[in-house]
Amino acid sequence: MKVFVISPGMYTYGAMVIAGIVRDAGYEVTLTRTLEAPPGETVFLSLFSTQNLMDGALKSFIFAYRNAGGRVYIGGPVSAVPEMVLGELAPDAVICGEGEAGALTLLEDGISPEVPGIAFIGPDGIVFTGPSPPCPVSRPLPFIPPDIGMQDVRGASAYIETQRGCIGACTFCQVPRFFGRKIRSRPLDEVLKEVQAFKDAGARRLSVSGGTGSLYGYTDGKLNDDAFAELLKGMAEIMGSKNVSSPDIRVDCISDTVLNAIRDYTIGWVFFGLESGSDRVLHLMGKGATAAQAGEAIEACRAHGLHVAGSFIVGYPTETIAEYEETKDFIAEYALDDVFISIAEPIPGTPLADLALRTPDADNPAFAPHMGEYKSLHLTEAEARSFDLRMHADLFKPGLHVVTDQIFNAYLAEIRKDGETVRRATNLLRKYA
Repeated sequence: MKVFVISPGMYTYGAMVIAGIVRDAGYEVTLTRTLEAPPGETVFLSLFSTQNLMDGALKSFIFAYRNAGGRVYIGGPVSAVPEMVLGELAPDAVICGEGEAGALTLLEDGISPEVPGIAFIGPDGIVFTGPSPPCPVSRPLPFIPPDIGMQDVRGASAYIETQRGCIGACTFCQVPRFFGRKIRSRPLDEVLKEVQAFKDAGARRLSVSGGTGSLYGYTDGKLNDDAFAELLKGMAEIMGSKNVSSPDIRVDCISDTVLNAIRDYTIGWVFFGLESGSDRVLHLMGKGATAAQAGEAIEACRAHGLHVAGSFIVGYPTETIAEYEETKDFIAEYALDDVFISIAEPIPGTPLADLALRTPDADNPAFAPHMGEYKSLHLTEAEARSFDLRMHADLFKPGLHVVTDQIFNAYLAEIRKDGETVRRATNLLRKYA
């Protein structure tokens, strides 16, 4: 049997893992980023974005492929709400949660109520066989495509998984709900073997994934600083320190050992999910840290000679103008080296999705019209805050950042696209509420 693993647009790590497991089970596997497969074969679609559920090209491909006698199974983070996947894309089945075991069982036994961790349409409606049990993190090498060196995802050819799970409870994030809150770290020798395989395949830079990189080796409620340092050191010995990054760190998961390791064995940047300068909004987001703690973490990074970037989420349902101004004040005080800004997108299966459904449009900045200084641009309140914060952050980045007409228009186009994305996601939630 030939199996095609399709990861639309980019090679996701999850798609490479599934393709590797299927390959090692003896199947002939093709991994691709395009919606193409010969008729009559089995296709696994790895989907990570709610926007995939509203992609017309994806819907047309699945419809045509199934009508031609092929089988289509969908997995990835979109499986958190399988009824949406079945309703919008109509595959043969959805692999829910961690999909390694479910993928092989489907290939060997086909669709049935005895297969754990899948959802499909039966004679009487949707059949859900329960969530997939947690999969072992010790596994064969992923299927690494020969053109992996051509891929660039936030500066890296790939994000490799060093552990699963997250101790956090951020209300906008799927990671702890998809993988659980218990940290399962991969054996160091397996990770480094994988790093070598990526390098041999042409990968130029690798980033550590897993939600928060410094949770590698986390046990009994404690960071394992030495394990994380050994991980980065081992990766740097293979790739070179300028080709390793460990961008995603929680502000409450750092230490001198962690920061020294990032300085010595990576490109020297830390990426914090700061999200807001308002303690009430941070509490609403379930961040587990205050704005003051975030500021202390930034200062600690700089004391270790690191560059600091941060992400911010604006337009959280019920976020007030005064709370947004607190975020502007935070950025002005700490003058981050780089800033990334997004509008709060309610991902299905998260508490944010529930909050968005409960919040009237008049109290949801993603829908409420902006009546302030950007009124003539016809933006929503969330779009206006995103636009304003981008230009505000540029004022405080090190060095001179001039907002030209070209940059102004690029920002405007991007935030309008973000705003439309959030409204489409919210309306999809309403459809299935």
